[in-house]
Amino acid sequence: MEASNFYTGIFAELYAPLKSTSQAWEPYAEFISQEGEPALELGCGDGERILDLRRNGFDVDGIDSSTDMLARCAQQAAQADIEVALFPQRMEELELPRRYRSIFLAGPTFTLLPDDVTALRALKRIRGHLADGDTALVPLFIPAPTDPRQLGMVSEVVTKGGEVLPCSIVSADRDEDARVQRNLLRYEKHANGTSVVEDRTWLLHWYTQSGFRQLAEAAGLVVVALQDKEGRTISTDANATEFRVVLQSAR
Repeated sequence: MEASNFYTGIFAELYAPLKSTSQAWEPYAEFISQEGEPALELGCGDGERILDLRRNGFDVDGIDSSTDMLARCAQQAAQADIEVALFPQRMEELELPRRYRSIFLAGPTFTLLPDDVTALRALKRIRGHLADGDTALVPLFIPAPTDPRQLGMVSEVVTKGGEVLPCSIVSADRDEDARVQRNLLRYEKHANGTSVVEDRTWLLHWYTQSGFRQLAEAAGLVVVALQDKEGRTISTDANATEFRVVLQSAR
């Protein structure tokens, strides 16, 4: 299922309360400060980072393929009196009115693209929105196979308002050749005597370092650095399961 369809309804509503960790905005502020403004966040979601960046004076726009997530971002921005330009667009169809000196994803959202064809289209659109020599940051990861013991195991969050939010993995499928993993997730919400239960397939499509480099070069981008998740430069490591790729538009 495409991310634009996955993160809707109850799945968009429960994204924040079920999220296991939050990502700080400061590393992306450092990236923008180093590479320049304006900046663009791809997959900005409900605004976890972009609103803090805007609050601290950074010229950054946001896109997301989920209109439900963008609506939540816009609502939070209005409540905090923060002006932010948000665009409901897919990465592979990116068409914005200006170019950017820095483009970034704050998490491995790129792995939600279903295949290499779509990934190449997205990289070409990223290239089209960078001026020559400007920079994009793409975090990637290779998911571990789903442990069969996790199937049917329910994790549960209870909100301050008393809502009970169970989440579980119903089934899992993995194709090593296609580099695709599909987990059927079940999200539930129980509150005030009513219940909502919905199942959706969460697809992850991963990349090797060499394979992603080839896609980037085909899109007119150059890999200028590989980083660990903390932003430290690393050498090529075929066994790495989590890394960030720094790209620049070819001159």
